[in-house]
Amino acid sequence: MLKGLWIVALRFPTLPPDRQQALVQVWSRELLAHAGIGLAIRGQEPVGGPVMLVSNHLSWLDIPVLHAARYCRFVSKSDVQGWPLIGALATAAGTLYIERSSRRDAMRMVHAMREALDQGEVLAVFPEGTTGNGRELQPFHANLLQAAVAADAPVQPVGLRFVDQATGATSHVASYIGDETLVGSIWRTLCAPPIEAIVHFGMPEQAQGRDRRVWAQHLHRTVDTLRRG
Repeated sequence: MLKGLWIVALRFPTLPPDRQQALVQVWSRELLAHAGIGLAIRGQEPVGGPVMLVSNHLSWLDIPVLHAARYCRFVSKSDVQGWPLIGALATAAGTLYIERSSRRDAMRMVHAMREALDQGEVLAVFPEGTTGNGRELQPFHANLLQAAVAADAPVQPVGLRFVDQATGATSHVASYIGDETLVGSIWRTLCAPPIEAIVHFGMPEQAQGRDRRVWAQHLHRTVDTLRRG
């Protein structure tokens, strides 16, 4: 974590965006390795943008896992910005923050996301809006898809799952839900037997005339299938 802060403070200011993005991916893979977490990628990650990745949300670990699989700019709740260390790293990695309780801020975020897609960037969202227990997929908030509809950009569904490296059974040690503290979740993850993060990329798809609510329901079913596969 301290190495990451050193990189963004001293190296980022002198590097072009593509080099910054490459460093984020390398650092994320090193973080997983130091934490005893393997990475398995299934399907084909996007070569470039514009594209919006739509994923289920399990843990604070999801962001470095997806960065390790493919650099992307996250759209995250504003709370993350205040998390110790993680918030500073997420901000440096290009995260866009949204105040979920504010309708005006939601509109601002849609415009910011559309601008990013128009510029050919890879965005990533967690349409559940919060972390789940990993057993059942929560409903998707369709408003996060509005930018992809407006920009006529493809959306690529992604399924995340953590498994025990020794047995292959689904692992919930990295969960971060309810009244759990961030520090407690991180400590439990580091103390657990080695786990593997599985990132399953589906096929990119266009809205094809569907409104965001219908599209969100379809993506929900697709992500649910990918996370189990």
